[in-house]
Amino acid sequence: QMYLRLTGCFTLPCVFEMDTTPESYLDLFPLEAIVYLTPDSENVLEDIDPSKVYVLGGLVDESIHKQLTLRRAREQHLHTARLPIREFMVRAPNSRNYHSETLAINQVFDILSTYYETRSWPAALRAGVSSGKGYVLPDTAGQ
Repeated sequence: QMYLRLTGCFTLPCVFEMDTTPESYLDLFPLEAIVYLTPDSENVLEDIDPSKVYVLGGLVDESIHKQLTLRRAREQHLHTARLPIREFMVRAPNSRNYHSETLAINQVFDILSTYYETRSWPAALRAGVSSGKGYVLPDTAGQ
C-alpha cells in the first residue's frame, strides 16, 4: 500500500511527502479519519480536511464494476465522498454523448493538490478533468 501525506504548504509549488508500507490504511488510520473517494457517493467533497485521510483509488471504477468502491467503503464502515464535478461543471455536448466522473488516480491527485493550493474547485477541476470526460466549466461550455 502507498499513501500520500499532504503536509503544510507554505510556498508554491507544494511539496508532498510519500510513504510506502505493506500495511493497510485500515490498520494505519482511525476509521473515522478515512474518506474513501468514489464517484458513486452521495456526499460531495466540499473542502479538504487536513485531519482526514483520503483514499484516491476510490475514483477508478470502470463501468463493469459500477459502485464497487462504494460497496467496499460501506463494508469497511468508511466515510465516502465524490469530487464536486456536477456542482461546478456542466455536461458538454459531444458526438458520443459520453459523460464520466470516473477519473485516473493522477487526475484525482492533480485536482486535490490544485484545490489544496488554490482553494478553488473550478481551478482544481480545470487542472484535472480532461475534456474527454465530457464535462467542462460553465465559462468554457460554448468553446
